[in-house]
Amino acid sequence: MLIVTGATGRLGALIVERLLERVPAGRIGVSVRDVRKAAEFAERGVRVRVGDFTEPDSLKHAFEDAERVLVVSAAIRGGAALAANSAAIDSAREAGAQRILYTSHQAASPTSLFPPQQVHAATEEHLKRQGVPYTALRNGFYASTLSPYVSAALETGTLAVPQDGPVSWTAHEDLAEAAAVALTEDGTLEGITPPLTAPHTLNFADVADELSRITGRTITRVVMDDEEWISAAVAGGMPRPAAEFSLTMFAASRNGEFNTIDPTLGATIGHPTQTVHQALEAVERSR
Repeated sequence: MLIVTGATGRLGALIVERLLERVPAGRIGVSVRDVRKAAEFAERGVRVRVGDFTEPDSLKHAFEDAERVLVVSAAIRGGAALAANSAAIDSAREAGAQRILYTSHQAASPTSLFPPQQVHAATEEHLKRQGVPYTALRNGFYASTLSPYVSAALETGTLAVPQDGPVSWTAHEDLAEAAAVALTEDGTLEGITPPLTAPHTLNFADVADELSRITGRTITRVVMDDEEWISAAVAGGMPRPAAEFSLTMFAASRNGEFNTIDPTLGATIGHPTQTVHQALEAVERSR
């Protein structure tokens, strides 16, 4: 059985959808914290069981009969995220999984300025030590991260954020398709993968230019001082810890951590990946 964790989240749900196009529903199991949110999958024949990374005993039942397990990285921060990811990986090994897959990141590094990359790097090291064939999917930076910044820019006509650098913004849909390929096809995406990215990088000045072309309005990129931006974000209702965390993304991008592109994602899914232009059009349409 092919097990997907976090199947009610955006990426996990898309992965299950792609799997349903490739294998019978009876071969798919999902591990979720709230089975009610996965009712649609259950109705389609997917095995739905409760599984919580922070309660490893629950994973024994969720991972029963596992052939391969895809661990979608925990949506929490710091040491708690590493502990949760490691618990899921350990449970997959104990369940007898023949391959364990993990959604890592293109910039995974113990020295990254963006803390989640440190967690991904540590999780990859834990995964390597299990003695089980593994795949660390080094996903490109999710294009959906742009949504709140783009929405604000479309409201005000100004894309006012800290100094940044190029990022290979990558669509969830393409990454989900690659994960489904890795789960179902032997010999693809083994070990630590190359960066799974869209074919272009853009900084926020480029994003402003794209928005101007899409909307026919002038969207101006304004560079804010780091502390000025944090103060403005807090004044707008963002908790200060969240603002300080968000700033680390900008710091890492201007350090060049996300300035990477690679053809592997497009080659794996067999068609061109989505462009940032398409992602921005989708944000604009959703308003």
